[in-house]
Order: sequence, then C-alpha cells, then structure tokens
Amino acid sequence: MLHLALRMTAHRITALLAVACAVLGGAVLITATGVLAETGLRSHLPPGRLAGADVVVTADQRYRPDADLPVALPERATVPARLVGELGRLPGVTAAVGDIGFPAALLRSGRTLPAGEDAGTAGHGWSSTRLLAGPRIEGRAPADPHEIAVPAAAGLDVGTRVRAVVAGRPAAPYRVTAVVDAPEAGVYFADRTALKLAGRAASAPGPRAGTVDLIGLRAAPGAGEDLAAVVRDQVAGTGLQVRTGGERGEAVAPGDGAARSLLVLLAGSLAGIVLLITGFVTAGALGVAVAGQRRDLALMRAVGATPRQIRKLAAAQSTVVAAVALAPGLALGYLLADTFRGALVDRGVLPAGLPLVLGPLPALATVLLTAAAVRLSAHCAAWRTSRMPATEAVAESRSEPRASSPGRTTAGALLIVAASGLSAVPLFARTALGAAATSLAGIIAAIGLALAGPALVRAAGTAAVRRLRPGAPAPTWLALANVRAYAQRLSGVVSPLAMAVVFVLTYTFAQTTVLAAASGDTRAGTLAQHRLTAPALGGLPEGTRSAVLGLPGVRAAEPVATTTVVWPYRQFGETESEAATASVLTPGAAAVLDLGVREGRLDRLTGNTVAVSSEVAGPRDAGPGREVRLVLGDGARVTARVVAVYSRGLGFGPVVLSRDLAAGHTTADPAAQSLLVRTDGSAAAGRALAGYTAAHPGLALTGTGSGATAGRDTPPEVWINLALVVVLIGYLLLSVANRIVAATAQRRTEIAALRLAGTTPRQILAMTRRESAVTTAAALAAGLALSALPLAFLGQGFLGRPWPAGPVWLLPLTAVTVAVTSFLTVELPTRRALRAAPAEVVRAA
Repeated sequence: MLHLALRMTAHRITALLAVACAVLGGAVLITATGVLAETGLRSHLPPGRLAGADVVVTADQRYRPDADLPVALPERATVPARLVGELGRLPGVTAAVGDIGFPAALLRSGRTLPAGEDAGTAGHGWSSTRLLAGPRIEGRAPADPHEIAVPAAAGLDVGTRVRAVVAGRPAAPYRVTAVVDAPEAGVYFADRTALKLAGRAASAPGPRAGTVDLIGLRAAPGAGEDLAAVVRDQVAGTGLQVRTGGERGEAVAPGDGAARSLLVLLAGSLAGIVLLITGFVTAGALGVAVAGQRRDLALMRAVGATPRQIRKLAAAQSTVVAAVALAPGLALGYLLADTFRGALVDRGVLPAGLPLVLGPLPALATVLLTAAAVRLSAHCAAWRTSRMPATEAVAESRSEPRASSPGRTTAGALLIVAASGLSAVPLFARTALGAAATSLAGIIAAIGLALAGPALVRAAGTAAVRRLRPGAPAPTWLALANVRAYAQRLSGVVSPLAMAVVFVLTYTFAQTTVLAAASGDTRAGTLAQHRLTAPALGGLPEGTRSAVLGLPGVRAAEPVATTTVVWPYRQFGETESEAATASVLTPGAAAVLDLGVREGRLDRLTGNTVAVSSEVAGPRDAGPGREVRLVLGDGARVTARVVAVYSRGLGFGPVVLSRDLAAGHTTADPAAQSLLVRTDGSAAAGRALAGYTAAHPGLALTGTGSGATAGRDTPPEVWINLALVVVLIGYLLLSVANRIVAATAQRRTEIAALRLAGTTPRQILAMTRRESAVTTAAALAAGLALSALPLAFLGQGFLGRPWPAGPVWLLPLTAVTVAVTSFLTVELPTRRALRAAPAEVVRAA
C-alpha cells in the first residue's frame, strides 16, 4: 500500500504541494503554541540576588480555585518573621536570612544612580548580602541609620556622601560604608533600620508588621537537598512554599513570576483558534488533492479494491506528504516561538530573563495532532468515492455530483444561524469576553459557509446562467457554466477566502473597538489633566500631594494606583473566578475621575469598601449595600461592602478598591504609585507643575490625554491578538493560494479539450479571469455578509452605534489582497497549461 501511495504521489505533485504547505504552516503554528505553553509551565527566572541561597521559603503566590487553573498573584505575600529563627536552628543551616524589599533610590547631581534592580524593592537589610552568590564587598556593614551600602554599579566609593529617597521619605543624606559588587545587588541598610523603614518591625502598625518577604537559607556543603526536605516537613500545612534550584527565581519578583501564567493562558486561547483554522485549511487542501485523484481511485475500485483499501491509500499518500512537511514546520515553529517571546518582552508583557523551554513535547504533540488531522481529513475526502459502486465512481470521476449532500447543507445553515445568535453577546456583555464572541461568531459562520457553500454557489450559478443574455461573450458564458457545473470546486476556493476576510475584519475590529471604547471611557472619565509619577524613585515621596496642592492653579490632586484582584462568583450553579486589574482610589477621587457613578457615591470609599462596574454588578448580585468576597493581589481573602456602581467599567476595570482595603496588601504603597492632578487649565498651572517636577529629580510628569488613565495602558492581549491575526492571515492566504494553484493545475485536461474544440488561448484566459472575478466577488460578498451582523452588534454594544471602530483602510486593503491572490493564483497556472500541446495533454489524461 505504501509503495503504491508513493507512486501515486509522484504523479500528483502540484495538488499535494497544497497539502504540504497546509501541513507546514499548521505545524509551525501548533509547535509555537506548544512551546509557549511549555515555557509558561516549566520555565524559571534566574535566581538573581538569591543565587547564594540553597533553600528559599516564600508564601504561596497562587490562588487555587476549585476545578480551575491556579491564578498567579503579583503582589508580594509575606512570611512570619518568627520563622527565621526556627528555620535557622535546623541542622545543616549555616545562615538564615529574613529578606525584605522596600523603595530606595540614590541621587547625585540632580539624577538617579543605578540601584541594581527595581527601585521599588531595591532597599534591603545588610544580612541579605549573605544571599548573594560570591559578592565582593569593600568596606563595612552599615550601623548608623544614616549609613548605607551601595551596589558597585552606582559608581560610588566608600566614605562618599550621597542623597537617597528611601521608603517614600524625602531625600536625605547618607554615608556610604560599603560597596557591594554582585549581580542585582541593591541598597543595603542596617537590619534594624531596614525593618523600621519597611514598616516590618513587630511594633509597627499594619498587616505587614512582624513579617518578611522571604526566608533564604544557606546550607552546609552537600546538605542542600536534605535541608530542603526537612524544611518542607517543618512548614507543612502552613501554606508556605519551599523553593530550590531554578524555582528560586520565582521568589525574587512575584510580578515577574506571574507573567508565566499569562503564557499558559495565551497558549490556551491560541490553541483553539490555531487548531480550528489548521484543521479547516488542511481538510480543504486534502479535499482538492483527493478530488484530483478521483478517476484513479475509481479505476482501482473497478479492478477490485475495497472501500477500506481506497481510504487507506488516500490516508497513506497524505501521511507521506505530511511527514515531509513536518520536519521544517517543527523547526520553524521553535523559531516563531522565540520571535514571539521577543515581541512580548519588547512590549513589557514578559520579563527579559524568562527563557524559552525548547523541549520535545511540543514537537511530539504537533506530530500526533497533525497526523490525526491528515488521516481523518483524507478518509473523509475519499469517503464518497470509496463507498460508491465501481461503475458510478468511474462515471463521476470526471464530474461533480449534481446535488450537494442535504445533511451538509443543513449543518452549514445551522452553524450560520448559531453564529448569528452568538454575535449578539456584545449587546449584553460589554466586556472583553463579549468582544471575543464577535470573532468566534465570524469563524463559526465561515465554517458554516464552507459546508453550505456548494449548494449556495450552484444556486447562484444557475440563477446567473438563466439571466444571461443570448449575446453574451463566450468566455462569460463558459465562466458562468463552470460556476454552475463545478460549484464544489469553486466553493472550496471561495470559503477559505471568505474565512480570511471574516477573520481579518472580526478579529481586528474587535480589538480596535474595545480599545476605542476603553479609551472613550477613560477619556470621558478623567477630569485631571496631568499625572505625576516617580518610577526611578520606587514611588512618590511623602509630602508630594501637599506640595502639589500648594502650587498655583492646582484644584485637586489625588493618588491613584492599580493592583490585581480575583473575584470568585456564582454562575450557572458553579463558582467561577475572574482575575482582573483593579484601581485603588481615595474618597476624594471624584475630584479627578468621573467613573459614571449610577448608584451610590465614591466619597464613601473608605474602610473595607469597593465600587463595581454596572457590567458585573447585576450578574453577580453586587449592588450598593451588598457584600462581595474578593482575593487581593497578595492572596488575602476579604469581604467588602459595595458603596457605588459605575458605568465606565471598560476603562476603569470591573472593581475599584478603597485605599484602606488595599493598604498592606500591595508590594508598593498605593499612595505612592501615581498622582492625578487637576488644574484650572491655565498655562501658569502647567508651568508650575513642570517647574516642581524639574526641581525634584526622579519625578515624571505626563498628560492624561492619551487615554492611559488610572495606570491602565493598552492591555498586552490586544497586541498579542493583533500579532496572531497577522500570522494566521499569512497562513490562510498562503494555503488558499496553494489550493487555487492546485485546483487550476488539475484543469489541464479541461483547458486542452476546450482548445481542441476551437477555443483560443485568449478566450480561455478571459474565461479564467472572469471566474477569478466571480470568486473574488463571492468571497468578498460572503465575508462582508458574515462579518456585518457581528460587527454591527459589537459597535452597538460597545460604542452605541451599529458599526465598529477601526482603520477604514482595512476594507480596501482586504479586498485588494483577496483579488490579487485570486487573480495571480489562477492566471499563472493557466498560462502554464496553455503552453502544453492540447493533444498530448488529452492523450496523457
């Protein structure tokens, strides 16, 4: 069977090239998706400043809902400080260090100096130097509250005096007592001073008193693994985690570690659409390839081959082609994953230190999935020919069935109807999930078109021929006759082109419409004209708000921050959990922000209170006065009372926390993240703010007109989805082009017969060009028709108008791309077929 399959393959290279290209592109996409998923599950950040610790004990930085994937928590959860002494007394421990991090920045000559790591957590106690790997230390440990040790990257010498902004306090002078040369070394203070600065002393107020960020343990040589096992037994049942080896990097910065979960979610969301489109394209390419071999398969049936042998032959032939295309596809998939990771790092979605995991599992999964898809598609494509009586199979090998399968047509119509119903989701859910329904509805409708396409094309072709005038040119008559007679062949070209149109329009406009709606919410809801931040200092120093309020022309200044919350809620009898970005506001936030409050008041946002968006208030029974249970960014479970419901949830998130509720549960002080400033709009007020910023090194003043208010930049999912559109459209168009080339090449006998009947090459070219025009018009009309309803509902739901927001040039660009693809992939193979002698072609057929 394999030998026969190889011999048949050699005579059908053109048709099988379309299969090879489909498998190649599918292998690239599936492999890249698998690599991203494995990286999210298995990759580890470098240990950085914890490289000298053999064992690291941290709080669990994941919320684990029932029957669902864990949710990574980006805010630092703490560990009881008393455990430092208990773990330090375990056998084999040579050093036990309770590490804490707090904001610290060095200033000199009106600029900030390198602090070795993120300024928000650059400050540490001196004992944390014992967690560094082989540090070179010049000088002595700080002892006085105004003494510090600095990283070698700062370029300071022992004995130098330098100003520093520490833990939000105003800049003060410090004396350098030591220079620490080690990777990611920070700014070090006396241990007791560090505890006071970070608010971690046992007598300090707040939920973080008497805690440390993590505990690092150094073990005697060769005792690291045994010590880790003992520590696990010691902390069993406390919810703490013990990290060794590559896992230590997760403890350095929980926010960076949380980025791994984004890769898992990204791969999960990509997997469905990638597998759907890959299967669709591969099945279509195999359909064209097997259709070109119907005569050979029918003759084999006539000489005694069983239906099962016919299907096995088609599957074996396709498997051989797929095997050839898989090897380069797997290699390119790993390269694409690396390119995609670089793009995510550039956008700030992933930390630069997170490496790809290039294991064999993605390749194995790709091979299994592709082989299964190819064999199943080949069996389906050969099913009709294999099941027909031999004489009927031979008779039908030169023509198409006169009627499409009623079951196929009905299934396609039902899918289109279901997609229409799904497209209405944005009318009821003005959320990212509602927008995602638009894209999914478009794809489902396109698949429905592929199923019902032959019947629709045949009906349209029949109607066109009946209305054709007697004096119509011969090429036009021939083109329309081919449309009617070969509806299945034409539908196999129109459907993927229409899918490309639907995919481009729905996916792109879904992203741009959500962005436009979010920007509209934030633009309309932001009353402040300026934002003041201090990323180089790790946060705004104390007294910044009071100083800004004293500037001429300033009417209001309120701190605004963001964090992450997980909201478990009941839906359809089950508990669902949604992780979302939440704003942290003060009772005076109404002076700088207008969230579109419908019920309640923002000035009641004190204590354990929240405000929620109207999109989620109703479905989750979270109206004013109701209590909601939330999981904060550090894993703390709280119960909060709803004091307001607002309408601009797309721009400001589904929930807003009071600053009192978030205090002590964020890595950075919410009051220090940013300050929204509202002025009287005068130029004098703007100059006063700019002058204040220039006089205080480390501060940054930006406008709020860009729409990035409340700390909410363009979500990374938008850029990811747009990149996905580009990649998948390239794959779709390449596969469609190969299918059209293969389908046109299979018409060599038809073209030769027309020439022997007296048709000139010019008339044949005119006929195929008219067919290309019909294909282009049908694909564009079908694509626009299938996209119109989802996009109208999307625009109505998000923007209050029946059309989406986005680049208008996308429509003509899509039309030109489809037209060029259709024209060139028919024109070039047709010209090649015309160069062959018609008699020789018919004789060889």
